[in-house]
Amino acid sequence: MIEPVSDQAGSLPRALRLLRLLGSGDPQGQRLAELADAAALPRPTVHRILRLLVAEGFVEHDATRRRYRLGLSFFLLAARSGQAVGLRDIARPALLRLTAALGETVFLLVRNGFDAVCIDRSAGPLPILTFTGDIGGRVPLGVGQGSSAILAFMPPAEQDEVIRHNLPRIEEFGGLDEGGLRAELASVRRQGYCAAFGILPGMAGLGVPVLDADGRAAAALSIGTTTDRMGEERRATVAAALIKEADAIGARLNPFDPALRRAGAAMEAAPGR
Repeated sequence: MIEPVSDQAGSLPRALRLLRLLGSGDPQGQRLAELADAAALPRPTVHRILRLLVAEGFVEHDATRRRYRLGLSFFLLAARSGQAVGLRDIARPALLRLTAALGETVFLLVRNGFDAVCIDRSAGPLPILTFTGDIGGRVPLGVGQGSSAILAFMPPAEQDEVIRHNLPRIEEFGGLDEGGLRAELASVRRQGYCAAFGILPGMAGLGVPVLDADGRAAAALSIGTTTDRMGEERRATVAAALIKEADAIGARLNPFDPALRRAGAAMEAAPGR
């Protein structure tokens, strides 16, 4: 049944009110009753508007947890506002500077579900072995330095969920057990970087988080190198260089960048890829 024009016009401010509530509320989403109470609207009205927003992709509905949150279409639209610069564009000069200064291969990683995905890299002169490999490679969160840097700076509840899901995968890679992993993550948070020696024989690396305005790891910068090139003195030099660049990138992050929500979107938008 088609609603009267006056009701349709009235639905627009109500929909905008719900979008604002979703944007300012719990990032994990909100229940229908919570939204209705906060918006001072009847639940059937809120449910109808939310169904329309879900159909258009502006809201996502987690049927299992019965929660609503902002959808990908909303973020894609916001990302285009003012032709905002994306993560890869911001980080690319930093990757090139780090490779030139350190002589190492540098990776840019983002979270995608329970994995970290490489969305860009700058190749150094030395041949190295990594789990992520080239652009598009992925690794479970908690395997590798950049991946662990992201996991260490996730909110506690999300971190626990990832650990529960990924622990069997991490152990398959020859990684740490749960106690060792949590101790390593706590160490990463204290020192601001992960420099544990890699699982691959003869390989080492160092990863730092790229933090957003809320102190969450939106991405990570990491290098891959050989164990003989990662002594204590050089580790401090590498860490300082990566942290400096990561801080500069974090200060310019566009919170609506689709790369921070869907790694595939960043790869599809990558020029020449």
